Amino acid sequence: MRTFSAITSRRPFTLLGILLALLVIVAFVLVALNASTAGSSQYQTVVVANKVLQPRIPITADSLTTSSLPVPGTYPKVYFDRIQDVQGMVPLVTIPEGQAVVANDVAKASQALGSQSEYLPVPKGYVALTIPTSEQQGVADYIQPGDYISVIATVSSAGKVASLTIFTQLHVIEVGTRTANGGANATSLIVVVTQCQAEVITWFLAYASLKYTLESYHDYQPGEQAPDPKCPSVGDAKGVTLTVVKAAFPGLF
Repeated sequence: MRTFSAITSRRPFTLLGILLALLVIVAFVLVALNASTAGSSQYQTVVVANKVLQPRIPITADSLTTSSLPVPGTYPKVYFDRIQDVQGMVPLVTIPEGQAVVANDVAKASQALGSQSEYLPVPKGYVALTIPTSEQQGVADYIQPGDYISVIATVSSAGKVASLTIFTQLHVIEVGTRTANGGANATSLIVVVTQCQAEVITWFLAYASLKYTLESYHDYQPGEQAPDPKCPSVGDAKGVTLTVVKAAFPGLF
């Protein structure tokens, strides 16, 4: 009787121990599930490259798409969910096809990025040349990127002064420096020319004076420029002397 009574008296403690053990097990399971859920990836629609994106080349809309990819729930928000937010930005590194575009790999083209800034839009066979400008020389700062200008050279020779339009339809792609792009009182223009034209303009800058006229936007001829058959590559420039300039522009001498 004493033995049965002792067993009976200990039974509530045994049941309580089992219950506590079950509660501990359940608590561990819940903690594990919460940790797993917190660290698990959630699917999110993000902007993805649909072809290899090379550094310094502005991103076009047709090189992007959107895709639903697993994104860590606790990961910092570095993804884009709209193509228009990425279009026009510049890759800082090569972005493989199919990879999500992240904020750390791209930058706005307007940012000063040094050697990682975007390529200037110079067609094949042409070069970019910086020419000086001022209010009087450059149409009172009305020349802007995308405009087309003509160049007038004035030469004093043998006691006579003559002026002649030496180039037309020069495409302006930048005004001023990158940090002051498009600002008032710009001191330089960047134009697209052949290497042969660059040599001629350099000669006139040294021995004559230049002035620019802003062409009517109705006369602009935008579009991809084919290589000039007279000077198709940089290697075709042969140098400029006074004799060469006199032969090319006899009306000035």
